[in-house]
Amino acid sequence: MTRLFGEGVTAAVRRDPVLWAVTLLVALVHLGFAGRYDVFRNELYFIICGRHPAFGYVDQPPLIPLLAAATQLFGESVWLLRLPAALAAVALVPLTAAMARALGGTRTAAWIAGLAAGLSPMLAALTTVLTTASLEPLAWTGLTYCVLRAVQGGDRRFLYGAGLVAGLAMAAKYGAAIWIIVLGIGLIATPARRLFRQPGLWGAGLLAVAIGAPSLVWQALNGWPFFDVIRPAVGGTNFTGSPVHFMIGQAFEQNILLAPLWLAGIAAPFWLPRLKSARFVAIAYVVAAAIVIGAHGKNYYLAGAYPSLFAVGAVAAEPIARMLRLGWMAMACALTVPLAPVVFPILDPPVLARYLAATHLAPPPEEAAAVGAPLTQLFSDQLGWRTLEQQVAAVYRALPEDERAHTALVAADYGEAAALDFYGMADGLPPALSGQN
Repeated sequence: MTRLFGEGVTAAVRRDPVLWAVTLLVALVHLGFAGRYDVFRNELYFIICGRHPAFGYVDQPPLIPLLAAATQLFGESVWLLRLPAALAAVALVPLTAAMARALGGTRTAAWIAGLAAGLSPMLAALTTVLTTASLEPLAWTGLTYCVLRAVQGGDRRFLYGAGLVAGLAMAAKYGAAIWIIVLGIGLIATPARRLFRQPGLWGAGLLAVAIGAPSLVWQALNGWPFFDVIRPAVGGTNFTGSPVHFMIGQAFEQNILLAPLWLAGIAAPFWLPRLKSARFVAIAYVVAAAIVIGAHGKNYYLAGAYPSLFAVGAVAAEPIARMLRLGWMAMACALTVPLAPVVFPILDPPVLARYLAATHLAPPPEEAAAVGAPLTQLFSDQLGWRTLEQQVAAVYRALPEDERAHTALVAADYGEAAALDFYGMADGLPPALSGQN
C-alpha cells in the first residue's frame, strides 16, 4: 500500500509539476510561519470553549473549539494550534485545480486555478490562524466540487460527499448555511435542478442534518444566543460601506490582478457552452454577495466562494495566448511580495508597524473593535496576552491569602477572559468572568 501510494504521488507530481510546486510552496510558507507570533484572541477563546465540551456554544458550533483544545492536550503549542488551518490552505490548491479539471480544463487551467487559490491574500490570511473561518474556503470549494460532479454524472458518491462536507461545514461555522442555501438556489435556477430528482440527494441531506443538527438543537434549547451576537453586526456596526465599496474591496483582497479570473468565473458559464454546468456556481455567488452586503457582513464572509470562481475562470482563460497567461500570472505572483508581510507574520512587530506606515498597506478596520489597532487587527490580537496575564497574576499574588480565596477576575471581553484562563492556569488564577459570550 505504501509503495502504491508513493507511486501515485510521484505520478501526480510528474503529470502536474507546476501545480504541485505551488502546493509545496504554500505548505512551506504556512507551516514555516505558523508559530511566529502568539495565540490569536479568538484562538484563546476556542481553546477555553473546547475544554468545556458541548454540542454548541454561544456564537459558534463545536468543531473548531474541540479541535483547538485537542491541539493543546499535550502542552502549549502555537504551531500545532495552526496546523489544521495550514493544512486546509495546502489542500485548497489541488482541490481548486481538481474543480478546473472537472469542468474540462487542461493542466494549464488546473495550475492557474490552484495558483490563484494560493495567491489570494484573503484566503491566505484566513488560514494563518485557526478560527471558524479557516476551514470555510476548503469546505465551500469541496461542497461545490461534489455538487458539480453530481450534476455532471449523477454519481451518488458525490452526493453523499456533498452531504458529508455540508454537515462538517455547519459543525464548523453557521455561515456555511449561506453557501448551502445559495447553491440550492443556483441549482433551482438552472437545468441542474434535475439533481433534486435523484433519490441520493435526500440521503445526502439526512447525512448533513445528522452532522450539523446537534449544534442547532443546542442553540434552540438555549434561546438562540447566536442571533443575539450577530444582531449588532446586521444592524450596521460592521464597516462594510456601500455595495460598490464592498466589491472593490473584494477585488483587492483576492489580489487585484486575479479579479479578471473570478469575474470570468461569474460570466463565462453564460456564454461558453462547455461551462454551462457551472452556471449554478455563478448564480450562487451573486446571491451570496447580495445577502452578505445586505446583512452588513464582513469582507471575509464571501471568501469561501472565490476558489470555485477561480476554477471556472481558469477554464475560460485557456484560449489566451501562452505568453500572455504566463505574464499575467507572473505579475500576480509579484504583487504578493509586498503584500506577504501584511498576511503572514514575517516581520517583527516594530518592523511591521514601520512597514505598514510606509506602505499604507494596512487594511481598513472592519468593525469598531479594530479602530486604533497598532498593527492589523489580525496581528494586534496575537500580542500582549501573556503580559496581561502576568500583570493580573502579580496583583493577585500581592493580595492577602484570605482575600485571594474570595477574589474574582472580571474581564471586559471574551479575549481577555480566555487569555487569563489559558495562561493563568500555571499561576493558579481563578477562572475569569466576562459578560461577553
